[in-house]
Amino acid sequence: MKKLSILFASVFVLGLIFQSCNNSKTYAEMKEEEREAIKRFIEVNDIKVISFEQFQEQDSTTNVQNNEYVLFSETGVYMQIVDKGNGEPLEDGRYEILARYVEEQIISDGTTDTLSLNTIANLYPHPDEFTLTKSGKNYSASFTTGAMPSTYSSAFVPSGWLIPFQYITVGREIAGRSKIKLIVPHSQGQSYASSYVYPCYYEITYQLGR
Repeated sequence: MKKLSILFASVFVLGLIFQSCNNSKTYAEMKEEEREAIKRFIEVNDIKVISFEQFQEQDSTTNVQNNEYVLFSETGVYMQIVDKGNGEPLEDGRYEILARYVEEQIISDGTTDTLSLNTIANLYPHPDEFTLTKSGKNYSASFTTGAMPSTYSSAFVPSGWLIPFQYITVGREIAGRSKIKLIVPHSQGQSYASSYVYPCYYEITYQLGR
């Protein structure tokens, strides 16, 4: 619990720093800085960006050995599918999803900040849980418990987190987890990222709950 308190306090302090810095910049300037940070992150990590058309031609897969990420140009989200999972495609309905993840802020030099959330490490004994609703190609979700809603005081699931569900097959067993990597701009991110205009990098595993 002490570790959690320290982490949450760190995130709060980080937010104050962002607020102080951002007050002197226009929204357009902050968005430009975000675009440059993502561009440098892609360069630093030797990421090969492929188009959505190429992604479809590859049967909606990304070549992990080539470090491919597909760019969804409408949202600005980049995605790599590490493992689609061994479940079935989700039908319309409501699902309980268990998520284990690393969240890191992408900073101006293209690296990631040390202040991050990590539910894969031993710091958090339980995954985050959220309820996912699928209706056709539309997805919505709300956290029920976990580090993300506790840290950001919001049940809102980042929109960027929902994009992979069109292309993965989430399993119920541990061996059936889907694993993806995401680069998420502020417009598709959690509440702090949205407010202070910064991108985040994620490694996430999804698993069906009860």
